[in-house]
Amino acid sequence: MVTPQEVSVATPDNGPPALEWKLWIYTNYDCNLRCRYCVARSSPNVPRRAIGLANVQRLIGEAVDMGFVHAFFTGGEPFLLADIYEMLAFSSSRILTTVLTNAMLLHGARLEKLIAIANDNLIVQVSLDGGCPEDHDAYRGAGSWARAVDGIRALQANGFRVRLGTTETPANSANLQRLCEFHRSLGIPDEDHFVRPLAKRGYSTEGLELAMNNLVPEVTVNLDGVYWHPLSTDVDMQVGKRLFPLADSVDRISLQLDELARTGTTKLMEFK
Repeated sequence: MVTPQEVSVATPDNGPPALEWKLWIYTNYDCNLRCRYCVARSSPNVPRRAIGLANVQRLIGEAVDMGFVHAFFTGGEPFLLADIYEMLAFSSSRILTTVLTNAMLLHGARLEKLIAIANDNLIVQVSLDGGCPEDHDAYRGAGSWARAVDGIRALQANGFRVRLGTTETPANSANLQRLCEFHRSLGIPDEDHFVRPLAKRGYSTEGLELAMNNLVPEVTVNLDGVYWHPLSTDVDMQVGKRLFPLADSVDRISLQLDELARTGTTKLMEFK
């Protein structure tokens, strides 16, 4: 189990931080679930706001040229999109790529299309909040745990590396060890299980207050621009309204990190 931790950033004496730059792409905002803590405010009836294949291809190309090490695709539920497979195939042929999903749609034709693009650079991260339905379904909806586990098993049966992402909530916080025992029984190691606390963003009315001044930046894009971190695409987290060139937003983030260092902010939270 990997949990968020504080890491040191730049100080006036040691210069700018050497970050392993990650690119997060919000592919869409519609979802088959309505999770009570969703930071993206996704649900079945919100506008799709799909970023589109052409934008993804250009973003990945520019990120690779700048030395980014990892691309993440999130939503919404990415597997609602017909072109998600082309996006993932393009990205994973160039950079380590992870797609986040609730895994509930991964059967039939969708699973077959995903299998067709499988490669060692493509990882599937499934949201799982408990080792039993009660811990997971409390915030995600009745029946979602069983369907997520079915999706995990289908992915594993077809050779995918599966990571798990868990949001710690009042419903599951006392039972995280049970979840760890469960994912180990599935053959998923501790280093592929990530736990983060609730963030007071989006639909969530409880949790940590997170902002640019307490988060390690992970470059995040949607149709409306570029943001500091995937935990929020609210206006206060936006670093640029133009997607391209991506380097302009990366430069602004680097300058802001330098400013945080000059003002004495030396610890930021890193979410895996």
